Amino acid sequence: MEVSKSKIKLYASLAQKKNRDALGLFVAEGTKCVGETLGAFALEALIALPEWLDEHGGMLRDLPKEAVYTASRLRMEQLSSLSAFSPVAAVYRVPKTCLPTSDELSGRLTLVLDGVRDPGNMGTIMRIADWFGITHIVASRDTVDIFNPKTVQATMGAIARVKVCYTDLVPFLEENKHLRRYGTLLEGRSIYDTELDTSGLVIMGNEGSGISESVRRLVDSPLLIPPYPAGAETVESLNVAMATAITVAEFRRRQIIR
Repeated sequence: MEVSKSKIKLYASLAQKKNRDALGLFVAEGTKCVGETLGAFALEALIALPEWLDEHGGMLRDLPKEAVYTASRLRMEQLSSLSAFSPVAAVYRVPKTCLPTSDELSGRLTLVLDGVRDPGNMGTIMRIADWFGITHIVASRDTVDIFNPKTVQATMGAIARVKVCYTDLVPFLEENKHLRRYGTLLEGRSIYDTELDTSGLVIMGNEGSGISESVRRLVDSPLLIPPYPAGAETVESLNVAMATAITVAEFRRRQIIR
């Protein structure tokens, strides 16, 4: 069945958060991203070039036929939020999320994001979490929406496995004082000289201003990724996604050598 112009217009509007919120839908583009996410979210529609459907029919065997649409190259370009359109896009229903329970937080690492605004950084952080076995991210309400098309694309499928919940961070952190609360701060102690637990909350801050003052006060284990060599003149700071990768990798390295 060929997709209608009105549906393309509707799905293209999901590039804007207000429309995703109003309709409860989001879009994933590209063979890799669609392949990783099929089955992870409730499918509203799958739209693809006819030749893509011919080549990847095996992926669609269990999908309801009424949810699969063909589209011309022009229609796919109109739908796409990317600089170069993909031959396939899936429209999913936004899942309901809730904060991780005490059992889900206990005995494991959880990332906490305070004001991360860049979609690419957010998607990369989700990929990092997925790689290092972190299943939950708790984010401040001003953190970028994970269903932003650029974020979805940047996750490279990690969005199917990593759960992200948005909340007010101060109450969340105060309610979880039994967990060690790490935070990356310029005045922190070198991560390589600090004892790291196998569980806890790892807080990463905004790209420009770092961790907010209200959240910073609740950090009980401030961490610093030191430049090399010590005291060398370097860039002012690391990109938040890079810093997340280094921090989480050090936690996991300690677990492996224990």
